[in-house]
Order: sequence, then C-alpha cells, then structure tokens
Amino acid sequence: MSQLFSKKNREVLTSPVGMNNPVTVQVLGICSALAVTAKLEPAIVMGLSVMVITAFSNVIISLIRHSIPNRIRIIVQLVVVAALVTIVSEILKAYAYDVSVQLSVYIGLIITNCILMGRLEAFAMSNAPWPSFLDGIGNGLGYAIILIVVGFFRELLGSGAILGHTVIPQAFYDAGYLNNGLMLMPPMALIMLACIIWWQRSRHKELQDK
Repeated sequence: MSQLFSKKNREVLTSPVGMNNPVTVQVLGICSALAVTAKLEPAIVMGLSVMVITAFSNVIISLIRHSIPNRIRIIVQLVVVAALVTIVSEILKAYAYDVSVQLSVYIGLIITNCILMGRLEAFAMSNAPWPSFLDGIGNGLGYAIILIVVGFFRELLGSGAILGHTVIPQAFYDAGYLNNGLMLMPPMALIMLACIIWWQRSRHKELQDK
C-alpha cells in the first residue's frame, strides 16, 4: 500500500491540482471552462466527466502502450477517448438528462480536449497503469476545481442562486440589489479565469516565468 502511494505517486496526483494545474498553469481546456460555467451544476458534471475519462483513458493506453504502433498512436488514443466519451454521454442522458442537454455538444468535444490528449501522449504512453490512473485523476480534478470555482461565482452573482436554489435574501433585492447579468456571459468567465491565474501566480513566484 505504501508503494502505491509513494512520494512520487502522491506528487503525480496532487501536482495538477495546484502548482501544475492544467487550466491555470498549462492553460489547457479553456474553451469548455468558458462555455459550461454559467451554472454550477453543469460545471460539476463536466469536471467529473473529464476526470473519469482522463483517468480511465490513461489506464487503458498505459496497458496497451507497448503494442501500439508509433505511427498510429494518436488514432488509437482518439478511439479510446471517443469510446469512453460515448459511454459517459449515454449515462448522462439516462440519469441526468437535463444536465446533458445543458452541456449539449461539449460532452462530445471532450474527445478533443487538450488535457486528455496531452496526458495520454506525455504520461500514459511512458508510465505504468497505476501512476497513469493517478495522473488522470489529478489532472481531471485540477480541471474540475477551476470549473466549479468559476461556476459557483458566476451562478451566485449572475442569478443569485446556487444549484438552482436562490440564496440571496429577498431583502437584498428590496434594498436595490440586482443580479449581475454580465456574470452569465462568456467574457466574464474569461475574466474570472484570468483573476484565478493572477492570484495563483502572485502567490507562487516560481510560476511567474511560465
């Protein structure tokens, strides 16, 4: 058990959550981060979907990496990711149809998500299944955390609600408070993401040259 969670494996798992976050440090997966964060629920579902797909696609590619011809490795990676995306999409349609409709084409576009393809090529193709699984979980979790943070504030300030439930008291509105409609527009997601990147880099000088 100690070997499974060795210092190296723990770093593989935790690094993408903070100091090597795929969204704020590597600047990957930006399009979906802007598109699905107007509300918290689709942001959570998208984040979890990417985490599951990244983890299991990493494991599958790692298991078969020695038998994949180098010249078709990208095609094989795409086939594996496409199969997992299809499974996740069908599960969402069966058990969370409303969220599936909100996410629309963005679930399908996970197939071309740079985070997935980057981890398959950079990590899973040269590492064992267990570290590859941890790498997928870590990068997916790092991606999900950013989506959830952005989705939380956009829905709270833009709709006065969290997960569809109104949380800002009516007394605030009676006193003149208005929801900020700008928060629900894609440009605000970009601004919020930029603020998170600025905050993270201002706290960690080693990131300022990246």
